[in-house]
Amino acid sequence: MRSLLIFTLVGVGAQLVDGALGMAFGVTATTLLVLSGVGAAQASAAVHLAEVGTTFASGLSHWKFKNIDWALVLKLGGPGAVGAFLGATVLSSLSTEHAAPLMAAILVAIGAYVLLRFSLRTPLSFGVRGTSHSAKFLAPLGLFGGFIDASGGGGWGPVTTSTLLSQGKTAPRTVIGSVSASEFLVAVSASLGFLVGLRQEFLENWPVVVGLMVGGVIAAPIAAWLVTKISPALLGSAVGGVIVLTNSQKLVHHFDVQWPWSTGIYTVIVLVWVSLVGYAWRVSRAPKYAPEHGEPVEVPSEPVAR
Repeated sequence: MRSLLIFTLVGVGAQLVDGALGMAFGVTATTLLVLSGVGAAQASAAVHLAEVGTTFASGLSHWKFKNIDWALVLKLGGPGAVGAFLGATVLSSLSTEHAAPLMAAILVAIGAYVLLRFSLRTPLSFGVRGTSHSAKFLAPLGLFGGFIDASGGGGWGPVTTSTLLSQGKTAPRTVIGSVSASEFLVAVSASLGFLVGLRQEFLENWPVVVGLMVGGVIAAPIAAWLVTKISPALLGSAVGGVIVLTNSQKLVHHFDVQWPWSTGIYTVIVLVWVSLVGYAWRVSRAPKYAPEHGEPVEVPSEPVAR
């Protein structure tokens, strides 16, 4: 019961982040699970199995509101599923000693991306209807995103959504809906890969999966309220820094970096993190001006998908 409660709290924390940012459920949940003592491969397996349910519900919701381009879903999700299966089997085949630093390194990279993305992001222009992305562009993007997502415990949204938004070819709501729907294929494929690679260990992780699902359901309405109260730029910068700092500690311990170098590394990370959070806070509080009249206008937050 105590374990189930801990994993439920992890699910609550991850969903609060994901609901407010539109991304980072997998990265946040995996980081928290590893910190609580769950193995790297087991943590990623549990997160992806829990995401089978959450992404299915998310896909249905986006389909209801007509936010999905099914051609985009298939062109991105198919290769993503292949990459996720490969990433899951690779992570499952590694020993715990090798899997932990690999996941920590991937999470540090993703955390740094989230930190920079939300603190230093620049406005982008998007088409209303948008034009189709070619399969030559979407296939390698999905393959890479799926592999990183499964082997690192998260990253599908930061890799695929941000890339598609930066292209400016598709309306944001369509990008978000299509990526969310395609993530269901990624989650199913990654779960199958972990089932093949971990077998009995995978089935024994049901308290983690149930806890994450229950926590996510509990936190969903709170996250919906939170996004109206806290700037996504500020929250994203804060969460990205937490992910970088916690996983960098694992790398420092793994490579046996001693004082004063370890202290220097942590100091640099904290100083950069605090500076970027401060910058994001100042930007979020600054008035936005219309270019023609110089009058303050309300600028909606940029939506990002998981």
